[in-house]
Amino acid sequence: MAEPPSVSRALGRSGLVPIDAQILLAHVLGVDRAWLVAHAGDPLPADRLDAFLALAKRRIAGEPVAYLVGRRGFHAIELEVTPAVLVPRPETETLVDLALERLPPDRDVAVLDLGTGSGAIALAIAHARPRARVLATDASPAALDVARANARRLGLANVAFAGGDWYDALPADAPAFDLIASNPPYVAYGDPHLDAGDLVHEPRLALTPGGDGLDALRVIIAGAPARLVAGGTLVVEHGYDQADDVRALFEAAGFAAIVSRRDLAGIPRAMAGGVGDETLG
Repeated sequence: MAEPPSVSRALGRSGLVPIDAQILLAHVLGVDRAWLVAHAGDPLPADRLDAFLALAKRRIAGEPVAYLVGRRGFHAIELEVTPAVLVPRPETETLVDLALERLPPDRDVAVLDLGTGSGAIALAIAHARPRARVLATDASPAALDVARANARRLGLANVAFAGGDWYDALPADAPAFDLIASNPPYVAYGDPHLDAGDLVHEPRLALTPGGDGLDALRVIIAGAPARLVAGGTLVVEHGYDQADDVRALFEAAGFAAIVSRRDLAGIPRAMAGGVGDETLG
């Protein structure tokens, strides 16, 4: 009878890039990745090997690692994710950082997150700014279920949720907001990225609004000034080649002090603008 493979040999057999293999095996074993290094020579029980290789096969077929393990780290929090929501990405942390720069920690502020998905933006802001009152919206009931569950698990009581399409989700008595944030669908229809890699498995409506990819951004940017306090800020994420178009939309809506921010890859990824004479921060 063949001896069971070691942890290190099982990782090598997976056919995955090392980081994906380590995350999946650590998940199967209920340990962290540091444990795998310390126990590289340990034998791997047959049932755990089978479970690991089954997940590896699904990953090779393109399923996102976050869906396979059911969670993803984002900013300073960990989120549960399902195929009902986009996988939170490092690029979106750029938007959160830009938003936090404009939200003072020492006073009450009202924040709106449009199209919250897993709750990544809303919950990261709520975690970093306990005095913020955050309203998170989404048109997908399944996405809102995920976001609400994340808020409960993280113990964040300063977040509320509402269902509906962009500003239509707002209750009649919604306040004016100090900051509006959104990572809307912005991939253009027909973009080949939609049919490659992880994106194949993610909700299409959360990725593309169709057309040139700017329709959701047009609605969000045009509608923001009427829903912001004087001195309030809008922060959005956009596509790698959309910075000029998004800046033009900000200018047309009357925003001032417009700032563009690059992600860790050096790509223009987020934009902020203010209304009124002064902006937060």
